[in-house]
Amino acid sequence: MTLGGPLLTTMLAALAPGSDAVAEAVPPATVHGPLPHIYNAAELELRLTGGQPPEGIWVEAPPEEGEAASTEPPEFPADEDLLQGERRRPGVPGDDLRDRPVQNNEGAIRVPPPEAFTLDHIPVPDRWRLVETLGIAREDYLDPYNQNTLKGDRPICTPGLRNQDTPAGDGHRRSLGCRLFDTLGLRGDDWFFVGSAISDTVIEPRSFPIPVGVQTTNQPGNNDVFGINRSLVVAQTFILSAALIKGNTAYRPPNVEYRLTLAVQGNYVDVSERRVLFVEPTRGTSRFDTWIGVQEAFIDYHFRDVSYRYDFDSIRIGIQPLQFDFRGFLFNDQNLAVRLFGNRDNNRWQYNLIGVWRLEKDTNSGLNDVTASPRNDWIIHANVFRQDIPVIGLTSELSLTYNINREGDRVHLDDNGFPVRPALFGDLRGRDYDVIYAGYNADGRIGRINLTASLSYVFGWERHNVFTGRDASISGYFAAFEPSYDFNWIRLRGAAMISSGDGDPYDDVQAGYDAIFENPIFAGADTSYWIRQTIPFAGGARAVSINGRNGILANIRSSKEEGQSNFVNPGTLLLGVGADLDITPDFRLSANANHLWFHKTEVLEALRVEGTIPNEIGFDLSAAAIYRPNFNQNLVFRLSGAVLVPTAGFNDLFASRGREGFYYSVLFNAILTY
Repeated sequence: MTLGGPLLTTMLAALAPGSDAVAEAVPPATVHGPLPHIYNAAELELRLTGGQPPEGIWVEAPPEEGEAASTEPPEFPADEDLLQGERRRPGVPGDDLRDRPVQNNEGAIRVPPPEAFTLDHIPVPDRWRLVETLGIAREDYLDPYNQNTLKGDRPICTPGLRNQDTPAGDGHRRSLGCRLFDTLGLRGDDWFFVGSAISDTVIEPRSFPIPVGVQTTNQPGNNDVFGINRSLVVAQTFILSAALIKGNTAYRPPNVEYRLTLAVQGNYVDVSERRVLFVEPTRGTSRFDTWIGVQEAFIDYHFRDVSYRYDFDSIRIGIQPLQFDFRGFLFNDQNLAVRLFGNRDNNRWQYNLIGVWRLEKDTNSGLNDVTASPRNDWIIHANVFRQDIPVIGLTSELSLTYNINREGDRVHLDDNGFPVRPALFGDLRGRDYDVIYAGYNADGRIGRINLTASLSYVFGWERHNVFTGRDASISGYFAAFEPSYDFNWIRLRGAAMISSGDGDPYDDVQAGYDAIFENPIFAGADTSYWIRQTIPFAGGARAVSINGRNGILANIRSSKEEGQSNFVNPGTLLLGVGADLDITPDFRLSANANHLWFHKTEVLEALRVEGTIPNEIGFDLSAAAIYRPNFNQNLVFRLSGAVLVPTAGFNDLFASRGREGFYYSVLFNAILTY
């Protein structure tokens, strides 16, 4: 019988699972004929329905010539026999197939043989390189935005790479990263490398009161106290950082971290008068200098986890970044320290216990100088942070800081030849001091109001007051507040600050407040003229400034990098307002207006031998434009400008022939980060 057409369709329909049409369509019979495709289709259907033929129908191959047709249904092979190789892909020998994998979950589809995979996709036995295996991404070491081993996105050596054989000459070898790690004794498959490179460019025209040198002036006929006030600073800094981190830091602290950061800077300064850049008047009015500083070199070791949410205890030893409060009012620097730190209660509590041995700084760059002996200046700091105290959304910090200085018997000159320890005012003698800072800091929000606050009280003892020559006690205070309010793309800010001044420099109590190493992010930060620029104090003090660069306090000290703290100072008052305008996601405008006063002027009057000096300093007005073309911090361009409009107190201190009505500061800054 030849089977085809409607009969074939009816038979195939009858083979559908659960069909009852077979009994009516085809009676039990033996079907002969050259229909190998029917045989395959029927067997496939039988396999899908559990391996049993529907009642009343079976199909067999045609009989050999001279052989009678069989009247019994054929015996179909069981599932187990088919899995052993009864059904093979045409042209694939059975001996080349791998052993059948063991199926522990009944009913699951068996694993396809290796021949089923395409050759352009190779399985990798770790999840880090899955996207590359699937062809979704390809690593490019020059691309910092996508998956990159140099940026810590995946381990350097994984089980797949550690066991991978790569042809190399006559033998085989593992990946270079795995071999290097094995040589260094860094075992394990969870080591990450994180590298970064930063280019920081600064171009800064500015003006400030520049004293005329004692011996000579650069301009004929310029015999006033102050000369031409214009100057220019150009600085280029390259920062290279590398870290080895063990552990998956996406959800827990690292087990171990080794980090090294070097900074290379070249800087050029040009001023209008002699003896400003160098102590020798013959050295001229311009200077080019270079320096390499070690800004980070530490080991971070993870002691233990104390909860299933990875609350932890760790220790960090070496040169490391340190900031004692939220905005850097007291100490914000990279220095040599031992730091024990950790957290509790799902990170609601955080603590730090820090010991610092201060390093010398390069004079012209401000970078660390590891070629010089560390200073006889030590800091012990302890703090504890608690989230949602006293209200939800506000983080509070309590801190205690002890500064021990024993540099009274040494004279230290900076790299340009100027004495910085002791500072050249008063009786010019060295001094030692022990001071303690007790502080409370807050950062967060209260409802819709963002708030940053800092309160600090300093007390202690100083051996040898520079005005009296006697020992003196120290008692000063500091407070700063910055509330802000956000609506849509605008943030409005306020700023208020007071640092106490000394109202009687000749008594035995030093009431001025001074920080250890301030670098505040407050009231416009380094966009502000008062914070950005150093204003020399001329007359009654030599190589001493009213305020320090990147500092907000009027503290009359030689240098925050190399000098000592001074608690006989006029203090500072500040009131200000500001706004940040996010014009587009990549472009921001900021503006600030601050009004400045001296808290007390008795110290200034004593140094200048004047009867009265008004308290008011002037108005500090500044604006900045920040552009981030890629919507991140990898490319940041900033152009800012600031003016100081002096008023009575400032004019009294810096009166000169042809005095200008304002002083300016222009800053162009380009930061490129990889």
